[in-house]
Amino acid sequence: MTALPDWMRPPREEGWFAEDLDRLPEAPRHTELIDGALVFVMSPQRWWHGHLVTMLTVALMEQAPGDVRVGREMTIKLDERNRPEPDLLLTTADYDGDRTWFAPDEVRLVIEVVSPESAHRDRTVKLRKYAEAGIAHYWCIEDENGAPVVHVYELDEPTGAYAPAGIFRGTLERPVPFQINLDLDKLTPPRGN
Repeated sequence: MTALPDWMRPPREEGWFAEDLDRLPEAPRHTELIDGALVFVMSPQRWWHGHLVTMLTVALMEQAPGDVRVGREMTIKLDERNRPEPDLLLTTADYDGDRTWFAPDEVRLVIEVVSPESAHRDRTVKLRKYAEAGIAHYWCIEDENGAPVVHVYELDEPTGAYAPAGIFRGTLERPVPFQINLDLDKLTPPRGN
């Protein structure tokens, strides 16, 4: 058994805190903090996932109003022990090239594209944590035989939990957080091409 590298050892007895992520240059590129534990995305990314995220980024950038920006692979500091990294987010924060995270009140929509290794976190853990942080909109995108299926959630203010707002196949039209019209079938190439 090989000893753990020093950077993997928590800096204090209580474990990791959100600000610690900025001091881990040796950590893998996609490192999240969930309940004070480091989560590394170590498995290879599927081409389907990467292509979908790229195409969705472009589609959302084309439709976003001037005060909304699309962020990719940026963490959200939900609290001092949680700093997840969604696949995409929509933010109203001003651009700052040195920025490494967003606050929940700067985020309008979080999008997670489910991978086999992230399925539990995306469907349950992050669903609850993003809602508790007050992020108004959450999309969880699944692979259904090569086609994207978008599970849309909207924050129910009285309960502080997400309420399902629809499951979309083929096309997605939503009036919030801004008018969004997506041809989901164009986000992934047809099988065999």
